[in-house]
Amino acid sequence: MHLDVENFYRVLAPRPVVLVSTVDGEGRVNAAPFSFVMPVSMNPPLVAFASGHDKDTLSNIRETKEFVVNIPPKEILENLWVCGNGFPRGVNEIEESGLAEEKSETVKAPRIKECIGWFECKLESEVDVGDHIIVIGKIINAEVKDSLIDENGNLDIRAGNLMHIGGREFAICEKIWR
Repeated sequence: MHLDVENFYRVLAPRPVVLVSTVDGEGRVNAAPFSFVMPVSMNPPLVAFASGHDKDTLSNIRETKEFVVNIPPKEILENLWVCGNGFPRGVNEIEESGLAEEKSETVKAPRIKECIGWFECKLESEVDVGDHIIVIGKIINAEVKDSLIDENGNLDIRAGNLMHIGGREFAICEKIWR
């Protein structure tokens, strides 16, 4: 079966989905889901996600040079969808979705309390790549809920972190192969 090359990314699924929280220069909170996300370096610790050019998340990061990558569990899928709605600039998607803000340790952007892990980041760089901007953040603080790391130092898949398949379809990992 031939695939339209514009839809190549649909075969690279499922992909981890995250909620990126930011604040703008006036301190107004924003949160949005992203599934074009990946670690890009261990030393220094860097994480990247791809954002559309016109997103409030990208504007806020450009203003403040910081953000939080929140790792959502399956239990907050519906809240995640609310965060993805096209709210006007300045609307707090965390409040609108019924989620709770939590003070971050090192950045002004809040963490999302219901998430299972958090990477507090400073903007390292950005790269214009066609219809997206790759935002690369240096992780300056990383935390995960205590009970979710397994004996190998990996995230316990029973945590139920969300993987995006496409559209409104998601998966969770349930089995480990060695």
